[in-house]
Amino acid sequence: MARPCDRVAPLILLKISAATGGVWVGFIIIDSVVLIYLYYLCKSIKKPGFFTCICYQGEELPGLRCKFSNYMAYNKQFFNKVFSDKRMERYFSLYPDNENKAIEHYQCNLRLSEAMYVPLSVFEVTLRNALCRELSAMAGREDWYAIFPNTPGLSNLNRYITNAIKQISGRHEQITPPKVIAELTLGFWVSLLNSEYERILWKDLRRAFPYMPKNKRQRKNVSAPLNRFRAFRNRVFHNESICWNMNRVTEIHNEIIEVIGWINKDMPNWLAQLDRVPAVSSDIIQIMDWKN
Repeated sequence: MARPCDRVAPLILLKISAATGGVWVGFIIIDSVVLIYLYYLCKSIKKPGFFTCICYQGEELPGLRCKFSNYMAYNKQFFNKVFSDKRMERYFSLYPDNENKAIEHYQCNLRLSEAMYVPLSVFEVTLRNALCRELSAMAGREDWYAIFPNTPGLSNLNRYITNAIKQISGRHEQITPPKVIAELTLGFWVSLLNSEYERILWKDLRRAFPYMPKNKRQRKNVSAPLNRFRAFRNRVFHNESICWNMNRVTEIHNEIIEVIGWINKDMPNWLAQLDRVPAVSSDIIQIMDWKN
């Protein structure tokens, strides 16, 4: 199993050791002053147990030992109290005789959700900007959404615009087209490709996907994956579980990259430099001892 320091560069990781085992604690390092502070913090505590400094930016720093007050037991009771019985029930039910395995599974879910944030965010912004560009061209104005209330078949979309403007007004900010566009939800952008708007919008919005293969260039072939991504994105951003079927996660991840490539052919290569999903997924399969 990979150590935490193999995966987290900008942290100093301390292991709280006790008779029952150890837990990892990470501290973000701003500069050397923080390191000095941590050293004297350790030196000042005079109770049973101790810290052992394990690594900093991937390098082991042995020899720093100090007293620590109380060992915290990160067990089922702790996780149920912090995250709720309902949220943790699925994990502890799967491993009724192994609390540590259930906790490890939940931690893997957090790591996978963290990794998915990057491709999901890039997808959302790329899609929004591409559709916005085509809507501006279609309406001939920057505030293209202003035509929705008076356009037959599009009035249902006005509720998204109204809510966006309400959010901006609630922050006492000036209402401008860029702010309204940024405030619109992913649900709005995805709904533009739904069947009810095909006759009105698809002819213009299809130009947002210039690199989509010609044999696939139909509205339903865009709408279907976008709705899957929206549902998956909501699970990730609302802290729901996604770490159960790794094959399915891999499929969705690959689909996201493919659709991003339909919008901009160069984006997948750029994104690959930041995308940690394949590596994290591989780690999780090993940590959980799953057959892929």
